[in-house]
Amino acid sequence: MAALQVERRSIDPVPDGERHGSPRSLFTLWFAGNMQITSAVTGALTVLVGLHPLWALVAIALGNALGGVPMALHAAQGPKLGIPQMIQSRAQFGVHGAVLPLVLVVLMYLGYFASGNVLGGQALAAITRLPVDLSIVLYAALSALIAVVGYRLIHRFGRLASLLSVVVFVYLTFRLIGTHDLGPVLAEPVLDVPAFLLALSLTASWQLTFGPYVADTSRYLPASTSIRATFWWTYGGTALGATWAMSFGALAYAVAGERFKGHEVGYVVGLGSEALVLPLLLAIALGKLTINVLNIYGGYMTVATTMTAFTRRAGLSPAMRIGYIALVGVLGGVLAVLGCGDFLANFVLFLHFLLYFLTPWSAINLVDFYLLRKERYDLEAMYDPDGAYGRWCAPALVAYFAGIAVQIPFSHVDGVFTGFAVPLLGGADIAWLLGLAVPGAIYWAVMRNRIGLRT
Repeated sequence: MAALQVERRSIDPVPDGERHGSPRSLFTLWFAGNMQITSAVTGALTVLVGLHPLWALVAIALGNALGGVPMALHAAQGPKLGIPQMIQSRAQFGVHGAVLPLVLVVLMYLGYFASGNVLGGQALAAITRLPVDLSIVLYAALSALIAVVGYRLIHRFGRLASLLSVVVFVYLTFRLIGTHDLGPVLAEPVLDVPAFLLALSLTASWQLTFGPYVADTSRYLPASTSIRATFWWTYGGTALGATWAMSFGALAYAVAGERFKGHEVGYVVGLGSEALVLPLLLAIALGKLTINVLNIYGGYMTVATTMTAFTRRAGLSPAMRIGYIALVGVLGGVLAVLGCGDFLANFVLFLHFLLYFLTPWSAINLVDFYLLRKERYDLEAMYDPDGAYGRWCAPALVAYFAGIAVQIPFSHVDGVFTGFAVPLLGGADIAWLLGLAVPGAIYWAVMRNRIGLRT
C-alpha cells in the first residue's frame, strides 16, 4: 500500500514529480484534527473562565471563524512552495534569524503533543487497565511510529478518523442533550464582556497556533492547486470541526462542572451506554491520534529546521529523520507524564503563552507572502545563509519583538500576570489583536521598498 511507504522528504522542497492529491483531503484531515477531546477541553475553558454557556457558544463560533482565516491562509502556502512552513520563515527573518520564532514553535509542538498524550493516554489506560503513565508513553510511541511513516499515512488516517469522529460526536451530542436539561444552563444569558473576550482569545488561539505547521500538510499538493481551493477546504474542516467539538465541551462543563474537570475522558465516555464504553474509549484514543501525529510530525521538522540553519543542510537522511522524531516523542512523553496532574490549569496557561508569541510571527509571515513577495521566493536561498535572505533580517526581528512588546500592557493570564491596561478595559484581554496588527504593519512599512514594491 502506498500509504505505508515511508516518506522520503523532510525539510527539503517536494519536486513537482512527487506532488499528488486533492485539496479536499485537507478538509477531512483538519476536521478530524479538530473533532477530538482536546478541542472539547478548550471549549470547556470558555465556561471555566466565568462566561455564560450561551455566550460561550457564540465566542467559540466567532473565535474559530476569525482564527481560522490566518490558519487557512498559511495552508495555501504549501502547494505554492512545496516546503515546510517554518523553512519559509527564513525568507522573512533570515536563515539564522528564523531560529528565534522557531524555538517558540518547538515549545508549542511539545506542549500540544504532551497535552495530546495526556488525554490519549487516559483513554488508553481505561481500555487496557495499564497505569496512566505507561499508557501515555505507549500513546506517544504510537504517534511517533505513524509520523515516521509520514505524509500519506497521516492523510489516510485523517480520512478514517474524520468519519469516526462524526459518528462519535453525533452520538455524544445527542446523549448530552438527551440526558441533561440544558434549559436552566442556557437561561438568563448575561454577557460578561471581559470573559467573552478571554473566551474569544482562547478559541482564536486554538486556530492561530496551527499556523506554523498547517502548510506542512499541504506541501505535497500539485503546485497548480489554487490558493482559493486550499484555503476553503482547510478553513471549512478546521472551523467546523473545532466549533462542534468545543461547543460540546462547553455544554459538557456547564452541566457537569467538577465532574468534568480533571476527568475529561471519563465524563465523555460516561455519557454513552455501558455497552459502548469500550468503543467510545477506543474512538477517543484514535480520534486524538490524528492531531497528535501532526504535532510530532511538525515538531520534528521544526527542530530539524532549527538545527540545519547552521549546517546548510537542505534535507535529512532517513536515520536523522527518525532520530528527530524520536527526540520530539521522548520529550513530549516526559512532559505529559510530569504535567498530567493538573491538566486544565496547565493547558490554559499554555494557550495564553502561545498566543502572545505566535501571533506576531503569523502576521509577518502572511504579510510577506500575500502583500509583499506575492508567492515569489528563491527556494535555494532558504537553505543558504549567504543567499538572498541572509543570516538575519533586522526589520522582521524588530517587528516581531515590537509585536510581543505591544501586547504586554494588554495581557492577562489569571494568577500569573495582568498588564496595566487590562483593568482600564474591565479585565478584557485584547492583546492578541494588537499582536496581529502591529507587527504586520511595521514589517510591511519597512520592507515594501526593500523588496522592490511600491504602494
